[in-house]
Amino acid sequence: MLIIPANTLASGGFAVDNSCRFNVASSDSLTKSFGSAGNRAVWTWSAWIKVGGDAGFNGIFTAGDWTGGSTATGIILYNNQFYIYWNSPAGGTSPAAKFRDPSAWYHVVLTANTSTLKLYVNSVEYASKSISGSGEINNASSEQAIGKYSNGSSTFNGYMSEVCFIDGTAYAPTDFGKFDEDSGIWKPIDVSGLTFGTNGFYLDFKDSAALGDDVSGNGNDFTVNNLTAIDQTTDTPTNNFCTWNAIAAPYSAPTLSEGNTKVTNNAANWQGAIGTFGISQGKWYWEARFDNTTNTYNHGVIDESVNFAAVNPMNATGYTGFYNADGGEIKKDATDTTADYGTFGTNDIIGIALNMDDKQISIYKNGSVIVSNFALSTTSNLVFPCTVYYTSGICSYNFGNPSFAISSGNADGNGYGNFEYEVPSGYLALNTKNLSEILS
Repeated sequence: MLIIPANTLASGGFAVDNSCRFNVASSDSLTKSFGSAGNRAVWTWSAWIKVGGDAGFNGIFTAGDWTGGSTATGIILYNNQFYIYWNSPAGGTSPAAKFRDPSAWYHVVLTANTSTLKLYVNSVEYASKSISGSGEINNASSEQAIGKYSNGSSTFNGYMSEVCFIDGTAYAPTDFGKFDEDSGIWKPIDVSGLTFGTNGFYLDFKDSAALGDDVSGNGNDFTVNNLTAIDQTTDTPTNNFCTWNAIAAPYSAPTLSEGNTKVTNNAANWQGAIGTFGISQGKWYWEARFDNTTNTYNHGVIDESVNFAAVNPMNATGYTGFYNADGGEIKKDATDTTADYGTFGTNDIIGIALNMDDKQISIYKNGSVIVSNFALSTTSNLVFPCTVYYTSGICSYNFGNPSFAISSGNADGNGYGNFEYEVPSGYLALNTKNLSEILS
């Protein structure tokens, strides 16, 4: 048994290669001012979005004055709900539904057709708003912003892929996606043949050195703000990678950032996080870089039977992991082993090799194994990647899409992932393409 994230197609169909990771802490965004106005009453915006789970204000695609004026137009995410606006920052319309699954890719389409602004998510119409006159989207005198409020600072936390804008046509969601015949999952289709219009653009994020490149043929490139090459990822709606789960209600929640790949303890106690993938078979590998070493860290897996909301995993039957304090130990079912495997320093990288076929875990330090084939506590249940920290611990994780620079670059045997050290033979990155292979 495996848990595959919602709305994720594991195999088949049009393949999306890249996405762009936006981080609130570094105010990442893409902005542009058009040389001349396009059609301000008829247009379509489409993007695939993987949310970070942040309940605050997240600018998605906006134009106009969002600092108190009367021209704000576009779409934002607030309290895990999408809000759509037409010339008023106080007049947003939102569906009651919350879109907060940090393991899912959502397809979001916003269309204006002179009289109505409509919001679709995964092809379903969720909200509409009566409009008149011209909005600020496509206005030459207004900043057009992706990943933040135009003329504002509320930025997006998460991933975007296949970002399209159509000037002068109100397209349907079926022009950007379709239902998979076998699974019924809504999936991307090739959009390169669409008519984008004068100010239209298509951002596919394939050039890590120019993440704002428009590949529609119009040359409507966006200015890159604080994004760097490392923010280009291969976590996409057609190959979804594991991250930390922002809504799993751990007993004490740390701060997650960098697309839920970086964990920062923000309290004077133990805090922890679990992964978005649950696993009971196959062999899997991931890495973590120690961003500081002032406190204690634990890296391992937790059984599905553990009430993670109520207990420190380290003190629970069903947790197995590497405990890094004065001396590195393996901790299993709340009991420490007597072995001392040494400690990790700042910028050291721990590798976790999880063998669910034999129910074992191996631990690597900077590419060299230090714990080999240690038996897990679980024998049959689903387990999730798990990490636990004390006080001011900070680690950056790499399930195959690192948020930190990799000096070497190693993929798994299927060609997926970008790891600092060689992936152990037979082990794979935690993504849906690999999960599909294990299931087949």
